[in-house]
Amino acid sequence: MSKAGQKEQPWLFRTYSGHSSAKASNELYRTNLQRGQTGLSVAFDLPTQTGYDSDHALAKGEVGKVGVPISHLGDMVALFDGLPLDQMNTSMTINATAPWLLALYIAAAEKQGVARSVLQGTVQNDIIKEYLSRGTYIFPPEPSLKLITDVISFTYREVPKWNPTNVCSYHLQEAGATPVQELAYALATAVAVLDNVRASGQVPAVDFPQVVGRISFFVNAGLRFITEICKMRAFTELWDDICRERYGVADAKLRRFRYGVQVNSLGLTEQQPENNVYRILLEMLAVTLSKNARARAVQLPAWNEALGLPRPWDQQWSLRLQQIVAYETDLLEFGDIFDGSVEITRKVDSLKAEALEELARIGRGIELYETAPGGVECAAPVGHRDRRSDRRRRQPIYRKRAVALAGRQRWWVPRHRRQGGSGAGGVAEGVAWRARWGCGGKGVGGAGRRCAGRAQYHGSVDRLRACRLHDRRMGRGLAPCVR
Repeated sequence: MSKAGQKEQPWLFRTYSGHSSAKASNELYRTNLQRGQTGLSVAFDLPTQTGYDSDHALAKGEVGKVGVPISHLGDMVALFDGLPLDQMNTSMTINATAPWLLALYIAAAEKQGVARSVLQGTVQNDIIKEYLSRGTYIFPPEPSLKLITDVISFTYREVPKWNPTNVCSYHLQEAGATPVQELAYALATAVAVLDNVRASGQVPAVDFPQVVGRISFFVNAGLRFITEICKMRAFTELWDDICRERYGVADAKLRRFRYGVQVNSLGLTEQQPENNVYRILLEMLAVTLSKNARARAVQLPAWNEALGLPRPWDQQWSLRLQQIVAYETDLLEFGDIFDGSVEITRKVDSLKAEALEELARIGRGIELYETAPGGVECAAPVGHRDRRSDRRRRQPIYRKRAVALAGRQRWWVPRHRRQGGSGAGGVAEGVAWRARWGCGGKGVGGAGRRCAGRAQYHGSVDRLRACRLHDRRMGRGLAPCVR
């Protein structure tokens, strides 16, 4: 039983939503809050994510399709009209344009008379993973890392209750990462960001533990939910070690692995979509059953997301699932039910050991890149079949060590990607690839999946539209590779 026999407070109930216009999205937020949602999660459309106003030529056909369009302060004010931002906990899934959207949110709050110091929420602000898996970056890696650093340094002083970055491994899983790779690359990203903040000199050493304590994560949970439980416990233990040993954080509260989750959307099927409800439930259990590794916020896809954007009723069904688990079961009345489990401990230890090996490999790759005058060769992607279904294949994850994790302006693309082939294994010759959007033929996983830089987001519709947008940016979407 939990302390003093009291029931724990549940995680934040969120619904990832936004569409058409700020006014229409505001109405949807009001409806969801009335139905028991306890936190907001804002989805932005692709022009907003990639820095285009809604009236820009390249935004044509994409405005409001996969999220809400925000072009100026008036849009942001309309989006949160009538919603008391001093009482809201708002998550904004935005990366390349995160500094601008956060500034608009603060300005909208101040128009309500709300002081920025009381605002609570999260801005994803993880541009690094855009190079690894998703592709909606704007600037080269080094300036992008500086933007992340500047946002963190600003919020720790001005918006102290805000999570200034949400290190995101969600898209790594959708891009084909194994649990070990999710652990290693997410933690490497967090370390790269914190090291850069510390080196920037913008945060006094005495305040640095507070900055570490505001770092949060955003993860994916798949259907192999026992492995996912162990992955989250491994995340918790590894992050505690990093905070204590690398950054000298003595306060255990500041070393907590705080994370939100969207359970896996890529594996939801068009065939018999009603069965997706069971998939979503099992995936949610992976991030709520273990008290010591329980999510702080959960947002669930809708049962019919593989068919298109969900209706309000569909989102309500996903919200009710969370509420039933939190309020109608006795889950929150007990401590961690996996403590002492031999099998769980064995799997957690195995994941941690392999993740540390991968982290060391990433570090060696960065060192080689920094010392070799002409660059180095690297291994080809380590892909794996979709663990949920043999009917789907995921893109492999590339070890772009020298880009995202070191904040450099070059990254490696294996031979099969440059030539547009469909292979996913072996060792490929490394090449310094400077093309902005990184497209290469038909790509991995079949014809028509042309754009390596397409958005790996929540649902197939978003990914398809991102690919089309990037194709228009590049003409045909085929960018040359240069040494």
